[in-house]
Amino acid sequence: MLQTFLPVFAMTFFICLFIVLMQFLWRYIDDLVGKGLDIATIGELFFYAALTMVPMALPLAILLASLMTFGNLGEKFELTAMKASGVSLLKTMRPLIILILLIAGGAFFFQNNVLPIAQVKMYSLLYSMKQKSPEMEIPEKAFYDQIPGINIYVDEKDKVTGTLYELMIYDMSGGSDNTRIIVADSGKISLTPDKTKLLLNIYQGEQFENLRSTTAGVQSNNLPYRRETFAQKDIMISFDANFNRMDESTMRKQYVGKNITELNATIDSVQARVDSVGKIYSTEIKEKPYFAIQYYRPIYTDSGSRLVKQPEIAMAMPLDIDSLFHNNANLDEASIINQALYKARTFKMDYEYKSKLMEEDRKSIRRHGIELQKKFTLSFACIIFFFIGAPLGAIIRKGGIGLPLVVSVILFIIYYIIDNTGYKMAKDGRIGVLEGMWLSSSVLLPLGIFFTYKAVHDSGVFNIDAYKALWARITGKHKRSLEPKEFTLDEVTPDGAINVITAFNNDLNEFRISYSKMFILKKLIVKIFGTKQSAECLRSMNVLIDYLSNSRNHYVISILNKYPYKISPRDFNQLSDNNEQLLQWFNNEVEKQSRENITLN
Repeated sequence: MLQTFLPVFAMTFFICLFIVLMQFLWRYIDDLVGKGLDIATIGELFFYAALTMVPMALPLAILLASLMTFGNLGEKFELTAMKASGVSLLKTMRPLIILILLIAGGAFFFQNNVLPIAQVKMYSLLYSMKQKSPEMEIPEKAFYDQIPGINIYVDEKDKVTGTLYELMIYDMSGGSDNTRIIVADSGKISLTPDKTKLLLNIYQGEQFENLRSTTAGVQSNNLPYRRETFAQKDIMISFDANFNRMDESTMRKQYVGKNITELNATIDSVQARVDSVGKIYSTEIKEKPYFAIQYYRPIYTDSGSRLVKQPEIAMAMPLDIDSLFHNNANLDEASIINQALYKARTFKMDYEYKSKLMEEDRKSIRRHGIELQKKFTLSFACIIFFFIGAPLGAIIRKGGIGLPLVVSVILFIIYYIIDNTGYKMAKDGRIGVLEGMWLSSSVLLPLGIFFTYKAVHDSGVFNIDAYKALWARITGKHKRSLEPKEFTLDEVTPDGAINVITAFNNDLNEFRISYSKMFILKKLIVKIFGTKQSAECLRSMNVLIDYLSNSRNHYVISILNKYPYKISPRDFNQLSDNNEQLLQWFNNEVEKQSRENITLN
């Protein structure tokens, strides 16, 4: 089993890793193209990106590999041969279960020790690449705006010598009020040896520049400008084209660069700060004076003074607000209400602002909690996906990469959607971190248990008719499929048939009369759980079915197939009609036999 599984797993893992790595490339392609980065730097970025993509590729690879492995074994009837030899499916899966547990343990170690370092290096490198200035590649007949504060237009460019013709340069580095415009016949652009500045050598042109005066902080309303004609002009522009790596210490302090111990320490410290600040705010609200009554009152003793809490004020009767207005004849009621509203709104806005300040800490706690739970969810997802893929491969019995790939992608998309939904809800604080991060695992775990149970017991999972029959049996709508028998040991006689039909009809009528006299709640209980009378009625119907199923008459069998498996009040009329039809048919048989006996006599 290991020799079969391991090569397939290695192949699917690197395929899945390559696919998710391409997704990373398309996401950040705009930040990498045109920056003049060397191959070693790009290769380093992709190496760290591949490490950070392992948590996404590993569960999918396990699912696909287990599906392909057991699908191939089922398609070649090797699983059938194992079961015929007395080797159960769980015993067949045992070495792979041990392997998956070891992979899950390795995934936990990877998440806790390797992934934080890889994420710090990847994000630091990616941020440094985003900050790097693009290479100088000025297009023809279009404005080039990659130089900060400067736009350059070139009408024509000599690709051999690098000479630019018909230049227009808009220099807005001094602000929109001090824009400088340069028009030149030709020129060249080059980088200084240290790649920190641009050198513009331009020929045969003019320069226009606003000269807004801001001397002593007073701006003049007059806008003089300067015009300059030149044969040659050299301009230096700050333009750092070097690749400067970001300091990793900043990123290492973020949640992506911490292991379990550091995450727990950060959560505890931030939570303690939130609790202490919240306690201060709650104390302020509690001790704020209302109705000019202070929360504390001073007590003076020989040793000094101290503050004690005011005693509770018990009111003999509810406060009459109208009486307060009448006792303040000098004040306008509208003025009193407006003052009260102003104080309440100010109080509310103050603490809403304080709550916003605490929101960043609460968000930090959630992000660190999410990263903490990710250390465990990957390992658990690997185990769940194996117990989904292996039994499912044994059930569908299709090898290769066709159907298993389709099934794997569908299941992984479902997992990814649920996991992403839980992550975003936990990140926004709409649900708890534990509920959000374990949502996908809690949804897929029953699926793995179901597939494993079905595969071990050789049950049909994709047999739609079996599910329809089960649902019909549960709801009592299952149709019988009785057929006339060519030979029976217990022959059906008209008298015996009339007796069992009459007995069932009597029990049915008694049940119907009793049900009609029940109140609504009891009727609902009878529908769900039944009663002793309904059980007796069902027993009489089963006796009728068992006896009349030995009949050789197609008409009798067709009526028996209309009887349900369970007796429900909604079936009373149908059951009565069936009984009447059977009674009428067997009474006719009795009369027919009587006429035949008279004729014979």
